[in-house]
Amino acid sequence: MDKHEHAHGHGEPHGHSHGVNADADRRWLSIALALILGFMAVEVVIGLVAHSLALLSDAAHMLTDAASIVLALIAVRLAARPARGTYTYGLKRAEILSAQANGLTLLLLAAWLAYEAVKRLLNPPEVAGGWVLVTAIAGIGVNVAAAWALSKANRASLNIQGAFQHVLNDLYAFIATAVAGAIMLLTGFSRADALASLVVVVLMVKAGLGLLRDSGRILLEAAPAGIDPDHIGDDLLRQPDVVEVHDLHVWVITSQQPALSAHVLVQPAADCHAVRVQLQEVLARDYDLTHTTLQVDHVGEELLQIPSGDHCADSHGPVHRGHDHQH
Repeated sequence: MDKHEHAHGHGEPHGHSHGVNADADRRWLSIALALILGFMAVEVVIGLVAHSLALLSDAAHMLTDAASIVLALIAVRLAARPARGTYTYGLKRAEILSAQANGLTLLLLAAWLAYEAVKRLLNPPEVAGGWVLVTAIAGIGVNVAAAWALSKANRASLNIQGAFQHVLNDLYAFIATAVAGAIMLLTGFSRADALASLVVVVLMVKAGLGLLRDSGRILLEAAPAGIDPDHIGDDLLRQPDVVEVHDLHVWVITSQQPALSAHVLVQPAADCHAVRVQLQEVLARDYDLTHTTLQVDHVGEELLQIPSGDHCADSHGPVHRGHDHQH
């Protein structure tokens, strides 16, 4: 078998789709967007009439919901474009950039709401509790409907999960606002509004940090959660005729699309093609890795004679070597 035999995994075709159909995702995202924009316009009017900063801040939150869904729609469309030219993966990572933007806006909005809440605790404004209560209850219904629509889309996508987290946090905000409105209406305790806002701030920070962490791992080419590249390297090394595995990389192209590449050296008498097929079966069966690129070569004489030498002078990654060929 010739050296430098390159092969891709054939568990799935290269153009395979993941999760829910992109057209269905766009439809559910559009429904959620229409619900949010429609109610936001009504809420701004009522907030101005009732002199309620609470309702206006909820409307501002809904504006970020709408922006997150617009980002998600753009990212879904970009990610659906076929790979061409210098973008060999297409624009699939547009959804990861969208998830980062959603996480960042959640944190920025949380900071603003925390500032406003502290101001209200120190100097509580006069608010029409009845208007706040009624509008917040309506807002709960709208956000439940929007969250339901988003839950029907592919939430395995970090991008759509980001939009879902925005709407879910807005739902919590409306519940807190409704409770605050009821308390203000019944007792006149106007600081209830600010205390409710601080509860929502904590939830927003948690969701925002989670989105930044998950999208950051993908942008930094970290291995998928739950997969240990060293364990995979050792597992491949245990297969028959494998002498060394190096330049092993496991990363995530975009949500739910892990990939692996590696350079594998086998015994001089081994069948490169048969070994590659065996390794791909192991990766697909044990690690659910089907987007794989393995370069399988026969081990060179220099590696057999000089155990301390590296096959690749500029190897980028850990080297997994059999006992007979350890450093």
